[in-house]
Order: sequence, then C-alpha cells, then structure tokens
Amino acid sequence: MCVRNNIGSGGGWREVIILDDTKTRIIIAAIKAVRQYGLEGVRIQNVSDLAGISPGALYRHFESKDQMIEECFTYVDKQAAAIFDHLKLNPFTMLTDPMGSVKGLWLPYFRFWTSHPDETVFYHRFRDSTFFPKYDKTRDFTYFRSFARMVQLFMRTFPALERINQDLLWHHVLTSTVMYAKYVVEGALPNNEETEDTVFQLLSTGLSGYLKPEKPKKIGGG
Repeated sequence: MCVRNNIGSGGGWREVIILDDTKTRIIIAAIKAVRQYGLEGVRIQNVSDLAGISPGALYRHFESKDQMIEECFTYVDKQAAAIFDHLKLNPFTMLTDPMGSVKGLWLPYFRFWTSHPDETVFYHRFRDSTFFPKYDKTRDFTYFRSFARMVQLFMRTFPALERINQDLLWHHVLTSTVMYAKYVVEGALPNNEETEDTVFQLLSTGLSGYLKPEKPKKIGGG
C-alpha cells in the first residue's frame, strides 16, 4: 500500500511504499474469499489467488484452512474490540441519559461493521457456522477488557442489570448488530442515520427498564 509521509528537514510530502505483512495479506484475502465463495465453499487456491501468492507460501503461515479461518475471526474480532479502547463513559451522563450513553457506545461499534463489508459478512457467517461453538469455548477474550470495564461500570450504576442473563444479553446485542450491519452492506437496508436509529431502538427495547439506579433503602421505621 502507499503511505504519504512528511520526510526531510525541508518538509514536503513524499510517497513511501510499505509492503503489507504477508500473513496479514492472506487474512484479508481469506476474509474477501469467504464473502465471495462462502465459508464452506472457499478454497486455499481462492485465497492464494486473491493474496497474490502460491498455495505453498500460504501454508508457511497456516497449517490448515480451519486455522486460517479462525485467525481471520480473531483478526476481525480484535479490530471490533479496539473500538471501545477509544470511547469514554461519563458517569454523570450515564445517570441523566443512560440510553444516550448506551447509544454512544453502540453507534461507533455498528458503524465499524457498516464500513467494513467484507469483515461483516465474514464475521456473520463464521458465528453462524458449525465451526464457531468449539472455537468459542477456547478463544481469548482479553482484548475486550475495555468493553468489560464499561459493562462493569453500568452494572455498578444500574444493579438491576444483574437480573438479565448476561450471555443472552450479549448474544442478542452482538449477533443482532452484526446481522443488521450485514443487511446494510448487502444493500437490503440504507446506510443512513434513520437505519441506525431504528436498529438501536429495536435492540434496546426493554433495556431502559433496567437502566434505573436503585433507590436507597430506608433504615429504621417511619
């Protein structure tokens, strides 16, 4: 790829060519290939063709197609998780406008998916595949630590959230967000603010009842 950089004491722009890491190139090619051929239909030859390398060169980086696909998922998952590394929660706003705070976290996440068509289709297909349950049991979640801290802050602020099955809540929000983003990138839904607002309303229906601080318990009689 080409990167423009300001080099030299005299200033001025110079175009610098930086070659992508071969393994990253393969991963990006595999993600594109899955969108084009499907998770089951994609072949090593498809990926190597898109990456511009030989199948033998591909196998120097991945032992099998399954390993490659799993690393593709981790690659995309880490990119999505990084969204939360750059977001901040305002405790005061959480209390005065809890749904606005939730939307402030959700919207950048949703926009990540709608701006990455290949990744969105790949991610949706992998999570919906027979490969995912086994992979999900052993995968690393530590790169979601920023998101986890935000969830813990919401839990402390709104204890009623603890009454929700956390696995069910997360699967609902994550799976539905990616599903609607897939509809956007495939052209079934328009990519505009109206779609974002409607999807958020659909996802957050019922959540507002839990986003209320608990009233302090009265001590003594009277």
